[in-house]
Order: sequence, then structure tokens, then C-alpha cells
Amino acid sequence: MPNFTNEDVLRLVKEYDVRFIRLQFTDMFGVLKNVAITSRQLEKALAGELMFDGSSIEGFVRIEESDMYLIPDPDSFVIFPWMSQKGAEARLICDVYKADKTPFEGDPRYILKRATQRAKNMGYTMNVGSECEFFLFHTDNEGVPTTITHDKAGYFDLTPVDLGENARREMVINLEKMGFEVEASHHELAPGQHEIGFKYNEAVKAADAIMTFKYVVRNIAQRHGLHATFMPKPVYGIAGSGMHTNLSLFDELKGNAFYDPLGKDQLSQTAYHFMGGVMNHIKAITAITNPIVNSYKRLVAGYEAPVYIAWSARNRSPLIRVPAKRGESTRIELRSPDPSCNPYFALATILHAGLNGIENKIAPPRPVNSNINEMTDLERMAANIESLPVSLIEAIAELKKDDSMKNALGEHASKVYIEAKTLEWNDYRSKVHQWELDQYLTRF
Repeated sequence: MPNFTNEDVLRLVKEYDVRFIRLQFTDMFGVLKNVAITSRQLEKALAGELMFDGSSIEGFVRIEESDMYLIPDPDSFVIFPWMSQKGAEARLICDVYKADKTPFEGDPRYILKRATQRAKNMGYTMNVGSECEFFLFHTDNEGVPTTITHDKAGYFDLTPVDLGENARREMVINLEKMGFEVEASHHELAPGQHEIGFKYNEAVKAADAIMTFKYVVRNIAQRHGLHATFMPKPVYGIAGSGMHTNLSLFDELKGNAFYDPLGKDQLSQTAYHFMGGVMNHIKAITAITNPIVNSYKRLVAGYEAPVYIAWSARNRSPLIRVPAKRGESTRIELRSPDPSCNPYFALATILHAGLNGIENKIAPPRPVNSNINEMTDLERMAANIESLPVSLIEAIAELKKDDSMKNALGEHASKVYIEAKTLEWNDYRSKVHQWELDQYLTRF
């Protein structure tokens, strides 16, 4: 990966005739924002002199505190390869600073950086590899997205059955041109559902990559007359989209801190304690990793999404799976997150939870190596297997009472997030939905 300086960015902009630069940042709810500038303003932006109105971004600041700065990260510079070569367009990912030039405590990127600093102080770097699923749907004659797909493919199918194959191929090509190392791309289980997996990276760059990935996928889909959605459960009766998250800690001296050739299942105590910490806080974390009302339509039994708080190195039904590879590839896979989440918040809370586990030596429960979905309620009770929250408001209630996870976000972000998500739930529950009309309109 490149390690660009401000001087490198200025040189590349001139060399490739870049006319416009998008200064990108992520709001508290995982939505990508940007301020577009011309190349003439780039030097000013790189010097940290570009201000914007923070009060216009939901969850940032009040109008009387609105002056904020965007500070570009030069190492995030990429030229969009699908744009015209004449007058190219590029982007820089930015950190958000307050008027006094101190980091804004509600900036998701800053919140994750704070978590990675805690890990660094303990001697660790967290690496993250995400598996982002999405649907490709047709648009109507006016360009409005539908949930219609002519695709009748299934897991790993290809053309001519998979009608999204050409779009997915172009997505991979463009991602690779932007520096991604794509490890695999394939059709997923449901019609119209796809997955593109890319190589792991340290936590902040991994979150940056997730946001970039979603931006690229949407743009390329649109060029093919399709709409890409990362909504977790857009269609009833088929599997939803997840964002399985592979996690490992690295020690500069010892290498992969999760690997111990002499440990049980060749896992270190660090790995077990990290898992224990994540499982201890997972109900609160769910409010972050599964952040919308629709997230909980995916987290139901029978559609491959995890519902029960358990782990295993043998099967895929629990919340946490330990893939078979060992050595430097030793990792855990958290299977509950979905791609609607803010990846900076999600990784920050997961990392803080895992570090809590290491510091407090929290042991995970015994592994569950049988299919949990086939167990009876009594069997799950006997095994002390609890469930994830079943609704957004239940998850928010868990977050409210978990001081450690609120501290992971910080006072400003946790307060605004909880308030906004409570309003979202109240808006949802006050509406009359089609299911209610179908069930009750003629019956009563």
C-alpha cells in the first residue's frame, strides 16, 4: 500500500490532471459525506484550512458550534478509475476537527483511532477483514430502486444465471485499481445477492476500506442500470446481507497474538479472553453492529444469520466462529454485524470489548459444536446459551446500561446515537405497516 505525503498528493493531482477532489468523511450513522473542491483549493485543504458547517451534519454539533475543519489524510488519496481521464476526479478521507483545531469527539474515525491507541498501549494492533454482502436490484423507468431481480442464481453460481456478474466484475476491476487486494467475489445464497471479499488491514484502514467499498459498489451498479443496497433484509423469505468481520490481534514481537501451537485448539489465552470480552458486551455492541430497525429482520433463526451468543471452532451456527487456519492466519469471525453499520463505531466497540476481556481475563463459555438452530429451547437453556437482542429498542436498552461500551463511543457520540436510534424506533412503531393491514383489516 502507498504511504503518501501531502507533496505526493499534489504531484499526483498535477500528473493525472485531477480537476475535482472529494473530501470525504462519515457521519455518526455510517453515511458517507463529502465536500467537493477543485484542484486549485487542494493545497489549502491539505494545510487544514478548509472549514465546513458541522451543524448541517446530523449528530455533529449545534449551530452555535458549527465551524469545523476537514483535515485530509494524504495516505487515503485515490483517483476514481471509472471517471473520465480528462479532468479526473479523486478523493481524500478526512478527520474532523473543531474550530480550536482539536479532534471532534463525535468523529467516528477519531473514535476508532482512540480505540486503536488503547490497543497499541497494550502492545497490540487489530487487523480486520470484512465480508460485505449486498443486493443488486433493477430500477424502474424513472430510475427509482425496486426489489426486483431477474437473477435466479444461488451460492457461487455464474453467468448466464447470475445477471449481476458483469457489474460485479467491473466492481472488482475498479477496486483493484484503487489499491484493494480482492481475495474473492461470488454470488451469495439469495437471488440478486453478492459478496466481494478483500484482504485484511489494520482497523482504521479497514473501516476506511469498507466505506470506500460501498461507495464504489453503488457507483458501478448505477452505471449498469442497477441499484446496490446494503440494507440487511430487503426481501422477505430469503437470506439477508451480513458483514462477517474477521478479527485478530498482532504483537510486534510475537506475531499473531491469537495463535498458540500448544493451546487448546491452538488458540492463545489472549484469543480466548478477547472472545470472552466481546461475548460479555455483545448485547450492547449489537446496537452498533446492527443499527437499524431492518437489521433485526435478518437476525432470525433459519436464514444463516447468528441469533445465539455462543462460539465454536467446528460449525457456523454460533455468533463467533474460529476458522480452521492457524499460524499467522489465526482469527475469530464475528458473524452478527450487517453492512448498514458505521464501521468505525462497530470496530471501536468490538475492540474495546475484546481489550476489556484481555485486561480482566474474561473466559468465554464452553464452545458449542452442534447446530444451535436445531437445539430446543430447553437444550439452549441448559447450555446457558443466551440470544442477541430481537429489536433495535432492545439493543439500545442494552447499550444504555453498558457504561464501558458508551465510554468506547464517548459521551457526545453515545448520547446522540442513543437519542437518534430511540427516535427511529418510535417513528417505526407508530406507523401502520402492510403486514398489519393484511392480517387485521378484514378480520376485525
